Order: sequence, then C-alpha cells, then structure tokens
Amino acid sequence: MPLKAIALNCTLKPSGESSTDAMIAVLKDAFAKADVELTETVRVAALDIKPGVTSDEGDGDEWPGLRTKILAHDILIFAGPIWMGQVGSVAKRVMERMDAFLDETDDQGRMPSYSKVAVAAIVGNEDGAHFSTAQIFQSLNDVGWTIPAVGAIYWVGEAYGSVDFKDLDKTPKMVAKTATMLANNAAHLAGLLKDKPYPG
Repeated sequence: MPLKAIALNCTLKPSGESSTDAMIAVLKDAFAKADVELTETVRVAALDIKPGVTSDEGDGDEWPGLRTKILAHDILIFAGPIWMGQVGSVAKRVMERMDAFLDETDDQGRMPSYSKVAVAAIVGNEDGAHFSTAQIFQSLNDVGWTIPAVGAIYWVGEAYGSVDFKDLDKTPKMVAKTATMLANNAAHLAGLLKDKPYPG
C-alpha cells in the first residue's frame, strides 16, 4: 500500500498566510517524488486543543479527532516556527498531548506511534533551529516515533531581519536539497517499518 503523510502546522496563527505552510509545501513536493502522499495539513491553532497529558481532556477538546488522523498515517511532518529561540507553544501543546501514548501500549508494550516515522520542519528569523529540532525529536522519540537520518529541515532568516520564508522568491538550494534527502530517507524508513513493525 502507498505511504501517507500528514503535516501539523504549528504556527501560532489560527488563519492566514504562514511561513510554516510554505515550508510544508516544499516537503509536499519532495514527498510526492518519493511516492508519499501528503493527504492533509492541519492548522493546529485553528482547533481547540485543550492543555493536558491525556488523549481526551473533555468537552470541546479536539485532540481526539486530530490524534486519530495522525495515527492513520505512516509519516508525521511536525512543522512550526521558532519563537524566543525555541519551538513555539502550539507545537509544545501537541507534544504534551502525545505524552498519553506512554500509557497506551499494546500487549508487546508498543505505543500507538510505534513503527511510524516523524520529521521536523522549522522556520524563523532568529537563532534556534537546532534547539527547536532537538526539543521536537527528543519529545517525539520518547513517545514512540522513529526519526530518520536527516530528519529535519529548517530555514532561518537574517537576525533582526523582516524577511520571512514565505517572502522568498524561490526555495534556497540547500533547503530544496535537504527536502529531497529528508523525504527519501523518511519514505525508505517508513516503508521498512510498515512491512516489518517493531516487535516490542
């Protein structure tokens, strides 16, 4: 069966143009060339994702529906901006909600995210890309996701500058090159894990 990916856009804006969307678009093209369909991009800030560390925080919580969507895919594109030198608060909310996976294991001790692949996409015009990636990867690996080689892509603009990734006339050469490698590696790993899942 073909591989499927879902992207979480963890911009702080519930609507409107987003540099995170622009980076996801770069990855969508790269994944298509690797025979992976990006079926949906979810703007997390447009949903009512309650604070907490369970899979359902009660009335109005939209995390259960998003959780179901995420786990129906082979690859998670976890994308978001840098704020104050670290990954933004919307991304942190998602990571906190995935903490519930620790207690949601099967008979072999496998979390729902086992044998699924996650990659990171980071944008910003200040330092913090590597730190943000480290935050994401440590958190996602703790709750069962598998990270491929070259599992992150980022673009950081000039310090104190006003140009965002979405404002660029074309995708920088190294960003495009990294997108291709990320997509190829993630697709390869996801295919292997789909055919032969972790034993637990």
